[in-house]
Amino acid sequence: PARGLIGESWLVDLELDGELDHQGMLVDFGEIKRSIKRLIDEQFDHKLLVPADHAALMIAEYPEGSHLAFALEDGSQIEHRSPRDAIRLIPCEHVTADRLAQIITDYLSPLTKDNVAAVRIRLYPEPIQGARYHYSHGLKQHAGNCQRSAHGHRSRSEIQPNGQSDRALEDDWAKRWGDIYIGTRSDLIGVSRRDGVEYNEFGYRSAQGNFGLTLPRSACYLIDQDSTIENIARHLANKIIAAHPDDGFKVYAYVGFAMGAIGSAYGSADRSHPGFVSRRRGANAFAYGFKRR
Repeated sequence: PARGLIGESWLVDLELDGELDHQGMLVDFGEIKRSIKRLIDEQFDHKLLVPADHAALMIAEYPEGSHLAFALEDGSQIEHRSPRDAIRLIPCEHVTADRLAQIITDYLSPLTKDNVAAVRIRLYPEPIQGARYHYSHGLKQHAGNCQRSAHGHRSRSEIQPNGQSDRALEDDWAKRWGDIYIGTRSDLIGVSRRDGVEYNEFGYRSAQGNFGLTLPRSACYLIDQDSTIENIARHLANKIIAAHPDDGFKVYAYVGFAMGAIGSAYGSADRSHPGFVSRRRGANAFAYGFKRR
């Protein structure tokens, strides 16, 4: 109710108690990791987690899915329309890491082997030194669950002009993108004004069904392409080079933990780059992915 729609990323620790089997093992680590990850992915990950007991929530059910409305503390509203599989109602007033960990534990416990007596789950954010931000989005062309609108991430960006990190630029973009929805311009199907608040209306159809989202305009940031992390990195690089045309920039944009994309752009004065093109500042911006282990 205070911050609105929030993207989040948590690391997961799993601890099991029980009796050893004939192999002298409690469980096979490889097997349990695959099965637990699959269950969390299917039931909780890339879903809109909704505090079902909050007084500000209203839910309407339709044959094609659910329509949620949530009133925020500042008097504005969020509306979300999607197939039912895209949301998960959490029995609580506020979705927190501890509460969600208990819900996941309660769900997983009956599904473990008979020799497992207790399951404990811990969710915690990646330690990030420096700027960070929470964003949400939806990728209508994605073949998997990223096509669901209003899923999101806790993220960070490293902005490096001429090979050196620029903390001021990183802080500036983290402030701009705090609790933001990064929307695709072509998915904006309308704007409206209610009780003095301007809203953006997003909508698209993907393989999983129809998705719609209404958010205060102040909580949205529009880009021209689908908001994949590669396009986000390229967008940042292009925006930054436009403001600093004499430098070269490399942007590391993360999507969750240790994974993301690198966007690069080179200004007119950067003749060291093999793709340098005189008088076409930033024209050779590009992006590619990475995963750190």
